[in-house]
Amino acid sequence: MNSLLPPDHRVRRLVQLYVGLALYGFSMALMIRADLGLDPWDVFHQGIASHVPWSFGTVTIVVGAAVLLLWIPLRQRPGLGTLSNVVVIGVAVDASLWLLPTMTWLPGRWTFMIAAIVLNGIAGGCYIGAGLGPGPRDGLMTGLVAKTGGSIRIIRTGIEIAVLGIGWLLGGTVGIGTVLYALSIGPVVHLALPLLTVPSTAPLSTAGSSDDGELPAAA
Repeated sequence: MNSLLPPDHRVRRLVQLYVGLALYGFSMALMIRADLGLDPWDVFHQGIASHVPWSFGTVTIVVGAAVLLLWIPLRQRPGLGTLSNVVVIGVAVDASLWLLPTMTWLPGRWTFMIAAIVLNGIAGGCYIGAGLGPGPRDGLMTGLVAKTGGSIRIIRTGIEIAVLGIGWLLGGTVGIGTVLYALSIGPVVHLALPLLTVPSTAPLSTAGSSDDGELPAAA
């Protein structure tokens, strides 16, 4: 953590990081309970979870750790936020799934879905704005961009199409919620991130960065 930051900013970063990650896991659980379609990475997680005797959160942690290993040849360096992302979101989503009821009433499912997208965007703004390192999936994207010189938009889209397709083939839920998430999450993060970025007198992180114009990955 940057020692040039005032102590209150350092505390805010830590609090904001962990609140954001816990909220991100909760928003994922809301989307699962809505059963209207998941974001691409969660389609992938759900597809894997349907074939192994693991909880959804455990699959999220394992996939996050596996993606983190891909950082090694890309010469990406994880920060505290990166390592915390791998563990905290998985634990939070399992705890939230345990607490949230299964929703069968259609208006309730839509309420869950809309709340999930809004909270997911706010949560992404929280942990990205804390500046303590990108999530594993964001770091994979930025590492590939740096390694190949390719477009962020093209590389991110390619990754998400690949995980969405594999997840769907494995049995993950793709639906109207998947489309709604893709169309809505960018504007929500765009509004939330400037409000949640911690001011600093030095670079936010020496462990990598997430492009403010891009969407958070979860994870």
